[in-house]
Amino acid sequence: MSVRVYTGPHADRGRGRRGGLLRALPWVLAGATIAAQIAWPLTSGTTRGLLTVATVVLFFLTSASHALLTRGVAWTAGWFVTSAGIGFLAELAGTRTGLPFGSYDYADTLGPTVAGVPAVIPLAWAMMSYPALLAARRLSSGPLLTPVVAAVALASWDLFLDPQMVAEGHWTWTVEGPTLPGITAIPAQNFVGWLLVSLVIMLVLDRLPRRRTDGAEGDVVPAVMYLWTYVSSILLNAVFLGRPAVAVWGGVVMGLVAVPYAYALWTGRD
Repeated sequence: MSVRVYTGPHADRGRGRRGGLLRALPWVLAGATIAAQIAWPLTSGTTRGLLTVATVVLFFLTSASHALLTRGVAWTAGWFVTSAGIGFLAELAGTRTGLPFGSYDYADTLGPTVAGVPAVIPLAWAMMSYPALLAARRLSSGPLLTPVVAAVALASWDLFLDPQMVAEGHWTWTVEGPTLPGITAIPAQNFVGWLLVSLVIMLVLDRLPRRRTDGAEGDVVPAVMYLWTYVSSILLNAVFLGRPAVAVWGGVVMGLVAVPYAYALWTGRD
């Protein structure tokens, strides 16, 4: 007995519909992430804490789904293991030794932990490393320049992140040594440590295969997420949280990558 499969003009309609839904998934997740971030300053207490975790998970799923659909399983696995793995090991060392970030402790407000590190933290390293890498690949080339630009793209985000999370009580610092003007609750060592860890992550991630359109056509979702994070973080700190120093520091340093990246996307230049 043989089995005949119908291959008429409408046979692929179901597959096309499913494919369209899959291609839309990163956009849906990106929209949910942005909606949660918009809601965040309008809430407080437990609701705000839940939104913090939800935002990281949604952003991570946005990056992961886009990487999977555009770069495949092996590439996505390499990205996740590298970014989340190195990020987790750095946090593990930081909470136990004070290196490379300085002395800090996590509260119990960010959900389940692994060896004392909230499980959501490695996801945060991963979620932002993806658009940061693509931004750097659009702006630069070469075995050293691209990882350096990508490290700045990733580490500069922490100028927004750490003050926000410290103010919410998710972790606290023992401040020793110099601090940045206007950001006195966090040691400057933390930001240097972020840059060093980000550079290690990006040196490995940039070994993953490039696409001809890295950071450009087909990569609109991660571009939107990176530039949205930049603009919304400035607005959040300048208007809603009353932290002009954080808005300036993050706006200037993250702008070293975000502004030329936006210009390159706008003009279509490599």
